[in-house]
Amino acid sequence: MKIDFNKSDDGLVPVIIQNHLNNQVLMLGYMNEEAFVKTQELGKVTFYSRSKNRLWTKGEESGNFLEVKNIAIDCDSDTILVKAKPYGPTCHTGSITCFTEISNHGFVYELEQTIHDRIDLDNDPDSYTNKLYKRGINKIAQKVGEEAIEIVIEAKDNNDDLFLGEAADLMYHYLILLKAKGFKLEDVENVLKSRENGPRREE
Repeated sequence: MKIDFNKSDDGLVPVIIQNHLNNQVLMLGYMNEEAFVKTQELGKVTFYSRSKNRLWTKGEESGNFLEVKNIAIDCDSDTILVKAKPYGPTCHTGSITCFTEISNHGFVYELEQTIHDRIDLDNDPDSYTNKLYKRGINKIAQKVGEEAIEIVIEAKDNNDDLFLGEAADLMYHYLILLKAKGFKLEDVENVLKSRENGPRREE
């Protein structure tokens, strides 16, 4: 990837930081060529701080690093988009993002990651997620079936809270089932995207 750092007099290009799971914009900073190289070497977002007049790795004091997951360059080669995993709040105010808008869009991907962490990293014997996972595919599939029946029952009534609660339960257990089968939501999305004429329907 080739970035044109010479388009501005100070050799800086804007850098947009986006949460790699839910695509939420976290902050805007600036990099010079040296900061960009260090970002690639460390795997942590490193800016050129105009106030400090030096390279600044986000989180070097607070510990709230931004772990690089993907880097893209815009069509004019003068703006960088970094998708990153935030460790703690990104904004110095303690907020998740430096922007005021906080959205739940993409939260399911965060939940998916939490489920994976519960199983692969924490291995907490008291974790419901971990205990269900260890019971095997049959028990997980059975639980998904039970939740599917419950949401169908609630769909026939007029209690929105109960319906949404069952919908959330179904989604949660569905994610565990995907994990048990070795798949992710992205794999399901790819299947849906491949169906150019819409979802396949049984005749």
